[in-house]
Amino acid sequence: MRTSTLTCLILTFTVLNPSNAIQTQAISDILNIDDHLVLAGVLCFIASAISNAGGIGGGGLFIPTLTIVAGLDLKTASSFSAFMVTGGSLANVMYNMCTRSPKFGGKSLIDYDIALSSEPCMLLGVSVGVICNLVFPEWLITVLFALFLAWSTTKTCKNGMLLWKVESEEIMRKDWNEEVENRLLENVTTEENSKIKIPWLKLCVLLLIWLSFFSIYLLRGNKYGQSIIPMEPCGVGYWFLSSVQVPLAVVFTAWVVFTKQSLQDQTLEHEGPGLTRNRESNKIVFPMVALLAGILGGFFGIGGGMLINPLLLQVGIAPEVTAATSSFMILFSSTMSAFQYMLLGMEHIQIALIFGIMCFVASLVGLSVVKRAIKKYGRASLIVFSVSIVMSLSTVLMTTFGAIKVLRDYKSGRSMGFKLPC
Repeated sequence: MRTSTLTCLILTFTVLNPSNAIQTQAISDILNIDDHLVLAGVLCFIASAISNAGGIGGGGLFIPTLTIVAGLDLKTASSFSAFMVTGGSLANVMYNMCTRSPKFGGKSLIDYDIALSSEPCMLLGVSVGVICNLVFPEWLITVLFALFLAWSTTKTCKNGMLLWKVESEEIMRKDWNEEVENRLLENVTTEENSKIKIPWLKLCVLLLIWLSFFSIYLLRGNKYGQSIIPMEPCGVGYWFLSSVQVPLAVVFTAWVVFTKQSLQDQTLEHEGPGLTRNRESNKIVFPMVALLAGILGGFFGIGGGMLINPLLLQVGIAPEVTAATSSFMILFSSTMSAFQYMLLGMEHIQIALIFGIMCFVASLVGLSVVKRAIKKYGRASLIVFSVSIVMSLSTVLMTTFGAIKVLRDYKSGRSMGFKLPC
């Protein structure tokens, strides 16, 4: 195995600091990073920058890259992906929480109301999707995944082209004086709304939802018997705890929806097919969309961000709000996965943390570039196209990866039909 650049740096540091020789040698032995993993890291950095600019976690790109380029097994790649998505979404959320948009009256781009009404159903949907993933044959999952992503990518591209056309018409209508006046008004609005207000109550409710579902996942464990308490895999206790998620999601969603008088209306301001104007927020739409995204995410084995992002665009949420809100929701689901991997005995956690930090930086880079481009050219459609690029690449990579796995299963004589969940 060839020594990577990172390993060389560790060895150099060891020579220059003899007192830390034992510790750094131990780190080098534990990491055991080769050039293939470094190459995978570079590719994942680029993928994270593009993905998080559109509010997508990037798991659909990370897992194939880590398995094909770095040669990691699927279980290890999935655990790494959870940390990488967490790092990228954390940077995205921090960035958006500290900024205000003059386009939406100086409000935050994160729609906390959508997140509140959607998160319980999304977490429930993930559990339902995971069970379906265990039951359905691999070939059927691959075919359905390819069809759904192909359809979703096509719809997202059409929305992007439509939004681009509308933006072009607006730019042509503006003369120089109007543009200067608008910029002055934006500066005044930004100054008036410079004070950042964080909705701590909503964040506490979201944290309560997260802790409730995380406690169930941790107590239940997985089908292999990995749990913090002794429990028979797929026994009565396992299925009882799994079923508790249904009333939990219903109670949280009902409480959020019926106690909140109105959701923020941050929809697209342009008229046209597929773009809504002055749309009255439908409180039931977002939980249903989140439930569908969660089921599909768990069923296909990817994060819900790649699915909830285009679905929110379809119901008329503005691209900037969609990207910020989607990343905010992804943070809760990805941290849940990352903590579960840690508490259930994950290996190579040092490398996972390095990849997570790398994606944190990549996310900030991608966000900065896209935000500057939007400010300079006045085209929020760049976010939609960023989503389309990630989804297109994910469709190709994940479908190819799934087809290879199905072929291997077929050659090895494994069952190609429906299975029991345990």
